[in-house]
Order: sequence, then structure tokens, then C-alpha cells
Amino acid sequence: MSIKREFVQGNTAITKGAFYAGANFYAGYPITPSSEIAEISSRELMLNGGIYIQMEDEIASMAAVIGGVLAGKKAFTATSGPGFSLMQENLGYAQLSEIPCVIIDVQRSGPSTGLATKPAQADVMQARWGRHGDQSIIVLSPSNIQECFDLTIRAFNLAEKYRTPVILLADEIIAHLRESLTIDEEAIEVIEREKPTCNPEEYLPYGTKDGKSAPLAEYGGPYRLRISGSMHGPDGLFSGDPENCQNITSHINDKINNNADDIVEVKSYYTKEEYDLLIISFGSTTRASRAAIIEAQKEGYKIGLLQLVTIWPFADKQVKEFAANAKKVLVPEMNLGQIAHEVKRILGPDFPVYIYNKTNGTGITPKEIIEKIKEVY
Repeated sequence: MSIKREFVQGNTAITKGAFYAGANFYAGYPITPSSEIAEISSRELMLNGGIYIQMEDEIASMAAVIGGVLAGKKAFTATSGPGFSLMQENLGYAQLSEIPCVIIDVQRSGPSTGLATKPAQADVMQARWGRHGDQSIIVLSPSNIQECFDLTIRAFNLAEKYRTPVILLADEIIAHLRESLTIDEEAIEVIEREKPTCNPEEYLPYGTKDGKSAPLAEYGGPYRLRISGSMHGPDGLFSGDPENCQNITSHINDKINNNADDIVEVKSYYTKEEYDLLIISFGSTTRASRAAIIEAQKEGYKIGLLQLVTIWPFADKQVKEFAANAKKVLVPEMNLGQIAHEVKRILGPDFPVYIYNKTNGTGITPKEIIEKIKEVY
């Protein structure tokens, strides 16, 4: 029987998802609240022919992940806010070099060291804009244990499909929650890395066709692979030609933005019936929102819920669609309004968007959301 059911922690489900996706290389530095991912990887990868390296810091960890990919591995790492900050330079290198890899950021309260073991959702904008320069990136966010597993696999698949880094943006509540996980092995779809099939002398590591990146060769094979964080031509050699620079920058953005219909995923709840208020949430706050809506409905409140499974690219089209059926929108989040800022951008200054923010290291509760619903309804 290919269906397995387990009672596991969020970080365990994430790690299992990585293994099912074919991940066979991990480089990282332990940091709460993501440390279980490194712990499990250190044990399981070594037992199954993979490679685990504990690096001296997160800067080196991200560099090692890039090296692992260029050696032909499916590579990933895990961290939290302060470590994620240190990864940004090499993550930018991976974006310009089009390195497919997965970065798991289990968010905790900050800034700086902050509250190392407490939850937050404050890395949303850092995940999008943390690198310098113009670039787009894919960011997914789980709200339960099943999504921890499923979205990790999807993160690897998107990384390989679009030859790009992908971020899984979890939070401490989801990472340390324990819940039932169902693994249907026959239903799992895994995208493998496309390899070049042309003659080695014809291979262009940064050649593009119809907006698609070239297949990625690996070091040690017959293909000459030049990788650089500088602007490069199709052959990988430095090129400062203005037209080439424009083409490179456009490509690393367009391959994501032009495929938003394939990348962006949302889930909606309680939206088949008429609703006056739409709650927009992501991550663990989705759980509190669902519980709050169930209770509020008993008192006659008409409320819908839109869960942002994909954080970036942002779900502009879906937010407009679902908000069109509501009179008001409420965005609860464990930060000072990072998702709300995007919602307001999309809906415009005349649409009433209310926020409920919390940054004290405790999760948002259903009771708090119910109180906010009654205030704004």
C-alpha cells in the first residue's frame, strides 16, 4: 500500500517532503526554530546516500548549496530570520546564476536575535526584496502539516521547472505543530532537472528559448559550465553590454512573473455563499482565521477566507476576484502589516482594508480575530 499516515511535527513533514522530492544535499547551520530540519537531515541523508554538511555560518551554507546544485545535486537549507539575512547575498547570486534550490525560512520574532523560540511572520518583505537589484522570486507558505509536506515538494518542483531558488516561508507555530500527515506515494509528482542533450561545444548555460532557461549541466561532465554573479552572456562569460544586461534582468523576472498562473496558489473557504467581509491570511494565521469564522458564523456574520499559499509572486488577480464580492477586507498577520500593504496596493485607497497586527511573540488567536471582526463588521 502506497498510502502512509503519520503523526509528525511540521519541521519533520518539511524534511520528509524534501526527501520525497529527491533532495540529496543539505548544507546549513542550526538555528531555532528550524533546527529539527538540520537534525533529521544529518541522520537520514547519510543513511540514504545523500550528503549533509554543517557549515560555519549561513553565508557559507548558502554558498555550499549552490555548489551542491552545480555538482548535480538537489540541494536545500533551512534557517530562521537572522540566518536568512546572512544568506541574502548568495541567494542573489543563485538568482542571477539561475541555480535551482530550496531555502526554508522558519520565521521567529525579531528584529535581530529577538525572541529566538517565538513565532512571527515578519520575513515576508525580506523574502521578496532581501537581495539588491531587480529580481523576482517564488515564496510558498504552509498553514498545516500536510501543506508542509506538499509545498516542500512543490518548492523543489518549481525550482527545477523554472531554474530558480524557491523559498518555503514557514513560521514557528507551524514548524512545531504536530498533526496527521498523509503520504500518498503514487500521487506524488516529482520534476527532475532538465539536462542538456546538445553537443557539448554547442551548449550555452544561459541561452534562452521562448522565455525558458537553458538546461543546467553539472561540473565534471562533458559540458563547459561557467557560473558567475556578474552579468553574463549566453555562454556564461562576463558581458557588460547594455542590451545583454537588459535581457538578463528581464529574463530572471519574466520567467516567474509571466508564469504567475502556474505558480500562484490560493485556497478559499466559506466563499461559495454570500459574504460581507473577506479575511486574507497565510501561514499559521489561517488556522486562527478559520476557527474564528466558524464561531462568527454562528452569530450571523457572513465572512469568507482567502489563504495565500503562494506569497510571491503576489496573488493580485485572486485578491481582486475574492474582494470584489466583499464590502471590507481584514488582514491579520504577525507583523506590522506586510501582506496588508500589498492588499491595499491591489484594492486601491478607496477599498476598506482593516489590519490586525501582533508582534509580541505570541500567535494570533481565534478570539482576537473574532473581536476584530465585530469591530470592523
